[in-house]
Amino acid sequence: MIDILMLPFMQRALLAAFAMGLIAPAIGTFIVQRRLALLGDGLGHVAIAGVGLALATGSAPLPLAIIVSVVGAVGVELLRQYGKASGDVGLAILFYGGLALGVLLAGVAGQGAGGLSQYLFGSLLTVTPSDLWIILGLGFLVLVPAIGLAPQIFALAADEDHARTLGLPVRLYSILLVVLAAITVALSMRTVGLLLVSALMVVPVAAANNMARSYRGAIGMSLVLGVLASVGGVLGSYWLNAAPGATIVIMAIAFFALSWPVGTLLARRRAPVREIAEPEELPHTTTPVPHPHVHSDTCGHVMVHHDDHVDFIHDGHRHAAHLDHYDEH
Repeated sequence: MIDILMLPFMQRALLAAFAMGLIAPAIGTFIVQRRLALLGDGLGHVAIAGVGLALATGSAPLPLAIIVSVVGAVGVELLRQYGKASGDVGLAILFYGGLALGVLLAGVAGQGAGGLSQYLFGSLLTVTPSDLWIILGLGFLVLVPAIGLAPQIFALAADEDHARTLGLPVRLYSILLVVLAAITVALSMRTVGLLLVSALMVVPVAAANNMARSYRGAIGMSLVLGVLASVGGVLGSYWLNAAPGATIVIMAIAFFALSWPVGTLLARRRAPVREIAEPEELPHTTTPVPHPHVHSDTCGHVMVHHDDHVDFIHDGHRHAAHLDHYDEH
């Protein structure tokens, strides 16, 4: 383990994974709330166009991928806001246009689709020192508004019309959200990969929602799960000699699977205990009560034994059998 941490490329990969484990769920919380879980996939395809452009021009892939992703995300959001295209149409443009352009430009550069594979699924060896500084710097700029403006963005994501009645600048926050998502997706191409980043944005959030009781608790828990999945996936990919993106996503899905029984157990422990009044505190009447259920020693209701009869307690009442009916005592 110590030997792995001494490798410079592993140090850079782990730091980049740690940053992405924080950023992706932080933005994914709002994406999931707004029911745009596939937005990350669409933006990932636009980022592919940026990578293809970088390969064709001989430029650094990460900065161009960020610029192209942001421009594409803002363009589609403006089309949606002004009614020129629906959300589904906008996502389709992101999916197919970005992917096609990226493959085309990679072919022009003489590398073909194979030259894009390291950016599609992540690669430990491609995290350069300059990439790491970009990831850490822009990651900080993404986290600040994502956490600082969390109540406002959450109100927008939950109900856009209600946010507008509260006086929030809905259009500005909508554009800010897609810009932050675009930056997050582009930054992921060195670790989880452009095709799998959507899973890191969505799956830890879904797992946290299964266990947390509050909105703030869900955000905090999703960040913890995101970091564990990212860092653990990078280490696992090194030991397994596998793509880091796939390992990170599988680990995140494993956390989601575990969140079901854990969430059920936590819900049971948090359930309020209903107190049953003591027999002497219940009203004592002899009014016949219509009661289709037949009480017995095995019916599961609380029994109070008296000298000549037995009272059965349920739903705040105490019933005693009397001939063909029950009296309420």
